[in-house]
Amino acid sequence: MQQHVSRSAEEWRATTLRKAQEKAAERKDRFETSSHIPVQPLYTAEDVQAFDLHERIGFPGEFPYTRGVQPTMYRSRLWTMRQYAGFGTAEESNKRYHYLLSQGTTGLSVAFDLPTQIGYDADHALSEGEVGKVGVSISSLEDMEILLAGLPLERISTSMTINATASILLALYIAVAKKQGADLRKISGTIQNDVLKEYIARGTYIYPPQHSMRIITDIFQYCAENIPRWNTISISGYHIREAGSTAAQEIAFTLSNAISYVQAALDAGLNVDKFAGQLSFFFNCHNNFFEEIAKFRAARQMWAHIMRERFHAQDPRSLMLRFHTQTAGSTLTAQQPDNNVVRTAYQAMAAVLGGTQSLHTNSKDEALSLPTEDSARLALRTQQILGYETGVADVVDPLAGSYFVESLTAQLEEQAWAYIQKIDELGGSVRAIELGYMQSEIEQAAYTYQLALEQEEAIVVGVNRFTQQHEPPAELLRVDPAIGRGQAAKLAALRLRRDNEQVQQRLQALEAAARDSENLMPLIIEAVEAYATLGEISDTLRHIFGEQHEFRSFDA
Repeated sequence: MQQHVSRSAEEWRATTLRKAQEKAAERKDRFETSSHIPVQPLYTAEDVQAFDLHERIGFPGEFPYTRGVQPTMYRSRLWTMRQYAGFGTAEESNKRYHYLLSQGTTGLSVAFDLPTQIGYDADHALSEGEVGKVGVSISSLEDMEILLAGLPLERISTSMTINATASILLALYIAVAKKQGADLRKISGTIQNDVLKEYIARGTYIYPPQHSMRIITDIFQYCAENIPRWNTISISGYHIREAGSTAAQEIAFTLSNAISYVQAALDAGLNVDKFAGQLSFFFNCHNNFFEEIAKFRAARQMWAHIMRERFHAQDPRSLMLRFHTQTAGSTLTAQQPDNNVVRTAYQAMAAVLGGTQSLHTNSKDEALSLPTEDSARLALRTQQILGYETGVADVVDPLAGSYFVESLTAQLEEQAWAYIQKIDELGGSVRAIELGYMQSEIEQAAYTYQLALEQEEAIVVGVNRFTQQHEPPAELLRVDPAIGRGQAAKLAALRLRRDNEQVQQRLQALEAAARDSENLMPLIIEAVEAYATLGEISDTLRHIFGEQHEFRSFDA
């Protein structure tokens, strides 16, 4: 019997591995993650010996929450299965929400069209051609009443992907809940409300940063006092990643933005433990399976340290990074769209293994159009199969202790801390955005990836390898262009029958508060309850705050 001889990893690399590589070359000259972290052929205890692993990761439900924010995670309850939906009119979207709930989705996620996102009513000249295209058109309380008809707001959780006009959409939701007779202290959900990432990566901002931050902190204060179960912000790395960032940049820029929001709230006189438990996050889940799992674990650990050591939070809930995940839209391909089902399934599994609190799985046709009912159902079934058939939800943080995952988590964290330090040196997130620093870093990362794609160093199946000459046409959802005319007519009728004198009084009160330091949320709620429109409220604030134009490029 041959005796086993204990050897170091270095000895193995110098002998067994080198001999194997001499016989057959490896597939690539360099293996690395999206953050350009080198990937070794083997990981051992030597790769995590620089730190005390137990002290570093702890236990689920305990500081630093690397292993998850709840002790039992999915053994108690599966993640919330959301399907992002909204298109055309409020009537059409309401039907889709009822359909998704009937198919087993456990939370709503509302998409709004571009005019709604940037504060224009459906009858505004700049809205022409965009009404109902990428989401539902909402201009007034009348639209919101139709959108939420028959949905018990005390019993369902609703996420609204809205930023510059988040205060208005939240006010509309509150107004409908009050009409339903709901207890506002029982309604739950999330508004994205993350304007800083709009300046960085997406572009649907209205006001200059300082005024946007004022509105956001007003929402923090109002919800802490009146809607304690509502997540007041979903600090988003998703769009940063979609714009082309690396995983490390996604962590760093998201947490830097979060630091700015917390600091702004503290500067406004709020107590950190009064609002921090209502902060939530929104991350992308990309294709590099293990890097994505490590990314979520690193972000949780970093946020716990930031809140305890930088902001001196005492409440354990204030230290917990709770997040929603959406699979990566930028990885979906128009070519061979059935392949997107496979991509989405792997991304969803990485999100679950990384400990997400809620999840949206993209539909296979989203590179081509809004999803059809059939493709939306298949995307939901992907989550349900993952939750009920695979067993991955039965063990908390099953990859903890993996030499590779723990090493990758530590290296991502190291890169992210370096970015945060640089942003702090520039004066914080808002100043770094004004200087164009984060935008420039993302542009460079996106350019580097595009070069890799064109040189076939990065392979996308069906795009630059394994292509098909002739593909069958896909069945697509198409939004009727007549919707814009219909929405405009509905608005005209609303303006004729509402009490316009009361509307003007409410808008004047809002303008006066905007000039002062009064919390704007109660006044926005009063305005929407009088059927002032989203565009009228936005224009009132534009008159006081002005509009933000594009930021300059960063000069290193």
